[in-house]
Amino acid sequence: MGGRPKKKGRDVHGVFLLDKPQGLSSNDVMQKVKRLFQANKAGHTGALDPLATGMLPICLGEATKFSQFLLDADKRYVVTAKLGERTDTSDAEGRIVASRPVNVKTAEILTALSAFRGDLMQVPTMFSALKHQGKPLYEYARAGVTVERQARPITIFELKFIEYHAPFLTLEVHCSKGTYIRTLIDDLGERLGCGAHVSMLRRTAVSDYPSDKMLTLEALQQLAEAGDLRRLDALLLPPDSAVSQLPSLFLTERQTQAVGFGQRVRFDNAEKIYGQVRLFSAENLFLGVAEIHQDNVIRPARMVNRDKVKDGGED
Repeated sequence: MGGRPKKKGRDVHGVFLLDKPQGLSSNDVMQKVKRLFQANKAGHTGALDPLATGMLPICLGEATKFSQFLLDADKRYVVTAKLGERTDTSDAEGRIVASRPVNVKTAEILTALSAFRGDLMQVPTMFSALKHQGKPLYEYARAGVTVERQARPITIFELKFIEYHAPFLTLEVHCSKGTYIRTLIDDLGERLGCGAHVSMLRRTAVSDYPSDKMLTLEALQQLAEAGDLRRLDALLLPPDSAVSQLPSLFLTERQTQAVGFGQRVRFDNAEKIYGQVRLFSAENLFLGVAEIHQDNVIRPARMVNRDKVKDGGED
């Protein structure tokens, strides 16, 4: 019998903020980042279209356990719409399906925008990665098949007018998870009566991550070629940054040991903390995420493998 199979890559843990380039899929750039860090595990946090650029947090190692929280986080975008042309993908990569004259004034745009703020029901585009019977919708769309889609609740927290030089309209959007900016622009174009599609899309923020910590793929490649992995690792934000909006709970040594074994722990919930929380040891080490209900019991949910994080190391 042979020993344990050798792992491919390093145990490296954290969140890298990639400034995604245009023309590559989110999965393509994630694989490139994983390779450059020589990491054994990676995951992205919500796909950006190949057309889109901007913030794409890449989770490495134990941070992948918390990527769902970033999928669920609010996002910010700057989008430029081209009025007068509707495409089958609602962006510039699609086929033009309708062309109409653009006789739209700024005042009409400002009035139309008010209908797209707040809580909305949005029907996802056929050119999305949403699954139907196990296959993404875009596969049906490419085969010329239209599938009926359920409208989904979304929230547009902010929709700011930036500039309008016909036929190009630029907006800033702060939205909830599940919002399709392409669909938003297509719906706006129909409301204006001239049609529209996305010609430029840039994601400027995910959750409360700082935009100045983003790095381009090109810059990361240059650092990787220099061969100093410590310089790459210094770019990583800690795994708990993915859940920074959750309240923190510091445990005693005994509680830390118990939740480390996956055990539930009753505690004196003087601060009345309920729902999901970040757990820390008394030494301020991030332990993972737990659920707390009215019975004041800590229920471990997504826990960090402390041995992996502690050892780090290159295999």
